[in-house]
Amino acid sequence: MKKRGSLESEIKSFVEKFLERSEGKEIQIVSHFDTDGITAAAIMVQTLRKLDRKFSVKIVKSLDKEFICSLPKNKLILFLDLASGVLSYIEENSMRDVFIIDHHEVIREIPEGVEMINPELHEKQKISGAGMVYLFSKEINESNKEFAKLAILGMIGDMLEKEIGILNHGILDDGEIKKRRGLLIYPSTRPLNKVLEFCSNPYIPEVTGNVKGVLELLREIGINSKNGKYPSLMELNEEEMEKLVTAIMLRNPKAKNYDIVGDIFLIKFFNKLEDARELSAMINACSRLGESETAIKFCLESLSAKKKVESIHAKYKQFIVSGLRFAEESGKIEGNGYVILNAKDKIKDSVISVIATILATSGIYEEGTVIIALADEEGKERIKVSARIVGRSGRNVREILSNIIQEVGGEVGGHEYAAGCIIEKKDEKKFIDLLKKNIEIEMVKI
Repeated sequence: MKKRGSLESEIKSFVEKFLERSEGKEIQIVSHFDTDGITAAAIMVQTLRKLDRKFSVKIVKSLDKEFICSLPKNKLILFLDLASGVLSYIEENSMRDVFIIDHHEVIREIPEGVEMINPELHEKQKISGAGMVYLFSKEINESNKEFAKLAILGMIGDMLEKEIGILNHGILDDGEIKKRRGLLIYPSTRPLNKVLEFCSNPYIPEVTGNVKGVLELLREIGINSKNGKYPSLMELNEEEMEKLVTAIMLRNPKAKNYDIVGDIFLIKFFNKLEDARELSAMINACSRLGESETAIKFCLESLSAKKKVESIHAKYKQFIVSGLRFAEESGKIEGNGYVILNAKDKIKDSVISVIATILATSGIYEEGTVIIALADEEGKERIKVSARIVGRSGRNVREILSNIIQEVGGEVGGHEYAAGCIIEKKDEKKFIDLLKKNIEIEMVKI
């Protein structure tokens, strides 16, 4: 790939080209459906409104050739938090007015007529898609610093809060957030019994999804309810916090203190301090249950959307808990360095990636283990596959999936430690066989 200037200079150049080529032209925003993509879209919506540009928004789970071909040729197409993996489709479709703001891996040269800013082209700096859109927005107008809190939600949605580099530090400063040290279960502002019941990261055996187990844990460490209400995490004193951390680690011996204790970010949302991880989870829940429009309105702090989002999130948490129960009780395919959970229709395809992430961060499996989870796509003859690596060392799961997809066909996206693909149902057995074979070959290489 051709040598590029600094990320800062590339953003400046990108903004200049975008402002020039979008003048008098309608813009089609296409963004990813997770928290990062939704917050990226929300930042862009507000930025374009300030510029008085005409635009429409599409939120998608993934990009395929058919979708790329369906995009209008008379509009400027603006991809957010995706498209780095489908540059060949864009080139084949002879698309010219295309702008991409992404942070995913770029595996080929950027076609003519396509403008892209992506930290993968600049020393692979760690920043979310929403973070990149925020830097774009701030370059347009310094007053757009007000959108920094949305970029922080995108950062947390992409689990980058433990790898805060220079770029994210700058966004955190702009966001004027409050930061406290504590146990990384959320929301830290809600009653502890409910928080523990629905706690999935970290996953707590015999407590997550188990009301009786929650009450036993709280009784064991001497935390009691007052007037029928338990205190929130933020209300615990230092001794109570230490007892809670110890009780969780005893139930999950493989959990490490530095994994479950860290920075809690509090953001002012709807004029109230809220746990950023909870807000991020609420946005994610909406999109995964087909309510991405509601999620964007929530990011814009629409009061009418707030109540609806709370209801959607409650339903989503139930799906996660039932999915975890299935994962705990069902038989899995386990081999040397890998675990495959084939949920078929027992876990919703919209939450299977979350289940894979929870299993990978649960402390149950050894570092370097590859977790692969499969679920049937609702109403389609396709299967959604999510791959995660336990810890931050081991194989490149995106590469493993790419090798297999070359043989069975399908779409792949993601990162080195978290990736996914879509395959046809008829290829299920072939995919699993190739998966086991590829991972075992990789193990031999290591």
